Amino acid sequence: MNIVYLVFYTLAKLIARFGFAMRVVHPERMIEEGPLILAVNHTSYFDPPLAGICSKRAVYFLARKNLLKWPFFGPLSPAMNVIPVERDGNDLSALREVIRKLRDGQGVVLFPEGTRSQDGDLGQPRGGIGFVIAKTQATVLPMRIFGSFEAFPRNALLPRFQQITVAIGKPLRFSKQDCTGSDRETYQHLSNQVMKAIADLRPSEN
Repeated sequence: MNIVYLVFYTLAKLIARFGFAMRVVHPERMIEEGPLILAVNHTSYFDPPLAGICSKRAVYFLARKNLLKWPFFGPLSPAMNVIPVERDGNDLSALREVIRKLRDGQGVVLFPEGTRSQDGDLGQPRGGIGFVIAKTQATVLPMRIFGSFEAFPRNALLPRFQQITVAIGKPLRFSKQDCTGSDRETYQHLSNQVMKAIADLRPSEN
């Protein structure tokens, strides 16, 4: 970790622990070496750091390009391992950068839904994560965050206290045969499998 990442990583851990009583279910399932997709549901701005601090290594994140215009966040974003993406999430250049990071043996946080939920419920997955899986056969670690929507929903101005739980699932590994084909149907099928694994997670041992 570089110094900027380490500072924000430590700060996020302290806030999560003391501000939101965060707990992690099955932390032993985290994979700390090799290419890894951390596949997470998305309901809040809190979700990227909450997923990131579950890993002991530095991981990469996608963030909308307009957020990089913020005076403080923008200049620091490269040191915080941010990969810029267009607002609608259909950004092939960003996905290709994700693929490069995975082929370099890095971990990347991806949200199968592509955008934050409006009501806190799980949404439909998009094909983007399936595209990345097909091109890399990277291990996928399903993760589900409970409580972040209540802590900081989409239209809230300020966060409020809510206990947050992150459940880590069993890793998913896909073979070349699983990824056969290069059409949208294949990508969507892979995305659906990942989303089902996320949906099956509960905020208790399972």
